[in-house]
Amino acid sequence: MGAKKIIIIGAGIGGTALAARLVKQGQGHDVTVYEKNSFHGGRCSLIHHDGHRFDQGPSLLLMREIFEETFLDLGTTLDEHLTLLKCSPNYKVHFNDGQSIELTSDLTTLLREITRFEGNSEKVTSRVLKFLTETQVHYSKSVTHALKTNYETIWNLFQLKAIPLIWKLHIWDTVYGRVCKYFKTDHMRRAFTFQTMYLGMSPYDAPAPYNLLQYTEIAGGIWYPKGGFTTVVQSLETIAKSHGATFIYNSEVTEVKVNEKKNVTGIIVNGEYMEADIVVCNADLVYAYNNLLPKTKYGKVLGEKGQLTSSSISFYWSLSTEVKGLLTHNIFLTQEYKSSFDQIFKEHTLPSEPSFYINVPSRIDPTAAPPGKDSVAVLVPVGHLTGVNEQQQHIHQLVTLARNHVIMKLEKHLKITNFSTLIEHEVVNDPIIWEEKFNLWKGSILGLSHNYSQVLSFRPKTRSKEFKNLYFVGASTQPGTGVPVVLCGAKLVAKQICADLLKADSKDLCGLRVIMLILFIIIILILLIFLLYTY
Repeated sequence: MGAKKIIIIGAGIGGTALAARLVKQGQGHDVTVYEKNSFHGGRCSLIHHDGHRFDQGPSLLLMREIFEETFLDLGTTLDEHLTLLKCSPNYKVHFNDGQSIELTSDLTTLLREITRFEGNSEKVTSRVLKFLTETQVHYSKSVTHALKTNYETIWNLFQLKAIPLIWKLHIWDTVYGRVCKYFKTDHMRRAFTFQTMYLGMSPYDAPAPYNLLQYTEIAGGIWYPKGGFTTVVQSLETIAKSHGATFIYNSEVTEVKVNEKKNVTGIIVNGEYMEADIVVCNADLVYAYNNLLPKTKYGKVLGEKGQLTSSSISFYWSLSTEVKGLLTHNIFLTQEYKSSFDQIFKEHTLPSEPSFYINVPSRIDPTAAPPGKDSVAVLVPVGHLTGVNEQQQHIHQLVTLARNHVIMKLEKHLKITNFSTLIEHEVVNDPIIWEEKFNLWKGSILGLSHNYSQVLSFRPKTRSKEFKNLYFVGASTQPGTGVPVVLCGAKLVAKQICADLLKADSKDLCGLRVIMLILFIIIILILLIFLLYTY
């Protein structure tokens, strides 16, 4: 297999992990990563202000085993590069009526917390254990059959061994539907379904297998990388560079060049053409099909009809003091639970009573804020842009409403009246900013949704069907969104590229053998004619 010139668009977690894998294979590939921003990580990046540090996107690390596998595949270990801090408890969920529950990976404590709401009986304990058993099956089967399998064609779905999974994974049901089978109070049904927002989905629509998220939290715990989530990307970049990969920042790719045979030949970056044998796009897939590539019917359908995850209004507050009433991870759930999801995913707006998430990284990692102060990141889910709701003035109104709502709830929870005066500095990411900063289609922060029409074989392929020598890695391609899921995707794409190159070499070798055989036959015929003519 000959060495190839490979260009990766975007230094997000997917592009960086893929670059490390490609150069680690030892095939001599020339791998260059171009990133539009001045920093790595994409959404897995940091915001800094006067000693305060915030995770711009992901702030909790789940499925630690996937991260460990990634570093082992690269010839090292996770512990050599990262210090993971275990969150204990995982987080605290606050309900609108003033009650709360701490969810933890300590089963004895978790059961004690649940029985405060569900009742203290053997039946309750039995239901909780059955729920964990079910979610464990969902987790193990999904990792094998979804995260670690590349569905290159529709026929990959039709395997006899997959038939039992229909029942084991309860694919006809939703996350909320399955949870209702095991929990009888509204409080616990909400506490064990809001996790679908990690995928930017409503629990009333998310397929039942995604209650694997609850299992990962309870069985594996929630972790925080010391120094911020971007240290994961930074470590992968360091490994990639040590094996010869090149990363070029402040370099926005504006076009992927395609010839008349629909073969990708390179990119236009900073106004300059860069040739490549293979291009891998870690930029948002829907954005790429509609802005970087020649127009296609497929790209148009994705852009107009593809179902997207939510956006967010995110606040990053530098506080003048420590706020003792908040843990590292905090969830505030609204009383109007279902209607809030309907407003996000059907009306594409900010709920009238939104739920929200608060991360205080300085609570577990003191380096995230100056001594005696806190760094607080707030994520308020909101609908993605639709073309109707994207006027700047309208978004500013939503930001004001979201800010006022969060501060009102925090003042009530903390029993203070001056929270806004504690905010020394504020940074805001709203749907328009998410769209502009990271080229996220319609400001959707997690890409294409995970409904049944957009998973497995029905999700955009990692190898483009429209253009040759073009691959995708990231949230909107297979296997899906979320940092550990994208890491699995990087492994799938690296294997796919390697296999495709071997096939191409095999075809070239086969063609060479045919040519040599023909030449051999011609030589024999010439010799025979010469002998016949001579004698």
